Amino acid sequence: MDQFMNILTVIDNHIWGIPLCVLIIGCGIWLTLRVRLLQLRHLGRALKYMVQNESGGEGEVTSFGALCTALSATIGTGNIVGVATAIAAGGPGALFWMELAAFFGMATKYSEGLLAIKYRTVDKNGHALGGPFYYIERGMGKNWKWLAKTFAFLGATAGLLGIGTITQVNGITSAAQNFFDPEMSHVVFTIGQGDSAAAITVTTIVAGVLVTLAAALVIIGGIKRIASVSQIIVPFMAISYVAFALILLFCNLSALPGAVVTVVTSAFAPQAALGGVIGATIKDAIQNGVARGIFSNEAGLGSAPIAAAAAQTKEPVRQGLVTMTGTFIDTIIVCTMTGLSIVLTESWLPELGLQGVEITSRAFQVGLPFPTQVSAFVLMMCLIFFAFTTILGWDYYGERCLEYFTGGSKIAVKCYRWLYIAAVFVGPYLTVAAVWTIADIFNALMAIPNIIALLALSGVVARETREYFLKDRQRQLYRQRH
Repeated sequence: MDQFMNILTVIDNHIWGIPLCVLIIGCGIWLTLRVRLLQLRHLGRALKYMVQNESGGEGEVTSFGALCTALSATIGTGNIVGVATAIAAGGPGALFWMELAAFFGMATKYSEGLLAIKYRTVDKNGHALGGPFYYIERGMGKNWKWLAKTFAFLGATAGLLGIGTITQVNGITSAAQNFFDPEMSHVVFTIGQGDSAAAITVTTIVAGVLVTLAAALVIIGGIKRIASVSQIIVPFMAISYVAFALILLFCNLSALPGAVVTVVTSAFAPQAALGGVIGATIKDAIQNGVARGIFSNEAGLGSAPIAAAAAQTKEPVRQGLVTMTGTFIDTIIVCTMTGLSIVLTESWLPELGLQGVEITSRAFQVGLPFPTQVSAFVLMMCLIFFAFTTILGWDYYGERCLEYFTGGSKIAVKCYRWLYIAAVFVGPYLTVAAVWTIADIFNALMAIPNIIALLALSGVVARETREYFLKDRQRQLYRQRH
């Protein structure tokens, strides 16, 4: 097991090196310039469109339903466990790089949503299919179909073995374990040997089975059931989590300025900011911040446009703006809340010996003005809802990728659906480190063909954006005159 973990770590370090971080952020910067800081100038309009469904467009679900499906996949363990893991490995400065990547990632997400609508296909039954595989094939040309197929294969695999199943259910069962049986009093069996051995308790087994059954009941219903469940759970869970995080920050208001200074200073000089208490370097901060940020908000991965393509809309730019709000909500709001909570309570410090959800759990227990058990329960429930909806959203992504890859084979999609449920079932029995490393690797591989397409089609994005806002200004002038 140790040798396997070492191999994974070597692969992860090579894939998630500085070149890929530069490629992803560089793409975001280039698209930001092409759309002229649209994420700042039109954020208000985007938030209005988010809750204002368009009428008369083709598609399977409302724009808000498509956004909630995308948010169900993005607001997950990355917001709670991923942020904690990034800060633990790269120091508080990782949060700064996560936010910077998210700012430019908003332009990336906008472009993905726009291209998803522009190049999607809708059959006579109203079934919509779109995403990177279609804007690669139809936007870049038939000669690039191999790249579209590559993305579809990697997307289906990432959903099945990485970001969609194992990491999410692992986070749920770990949170349940920490709350119901923190002393590991009811161990059923042990997996592995030596330092890598993992004890499996009754809580882990029960939680894993319940999540698998609940996921199966929704997944079998397809996109419409996933969207209807997401529209209820996503707003509720996001607002609840932000509310508790705000209470924590307000109760520790005096420590907040110092936490912000620590985050910014650590981003450029980790040792100087922290007195040499950790071995983090600027490279560690950037690498962990960008990698975990991408895992959380998925800007550049090409996942969100798969959900955006199902939206009932006829305006690519409008849906691009709605899609962009996903990154704003996920990282700029939710991840920032988590990161500041961890930093100001110093729950990330190496000497505490905590990892993953334990770090955020301690931050809530120390920072919230409630009994320890209440704070732990709140975080556990938030994590369960976050991770559960991510399981649902990524099943939809994986199925659409496989549908394109196999030329619409319904048998392949049904087989994938059951394999996906099986992956959820076995997820709790894998180690945390291995789970996150596997997810990182698949995320990186999936992002590469999508980034190539976004750069190649950036001119299309810029032209569509100019034309939309020009027509919008003309409509406003017409209304003013009449």
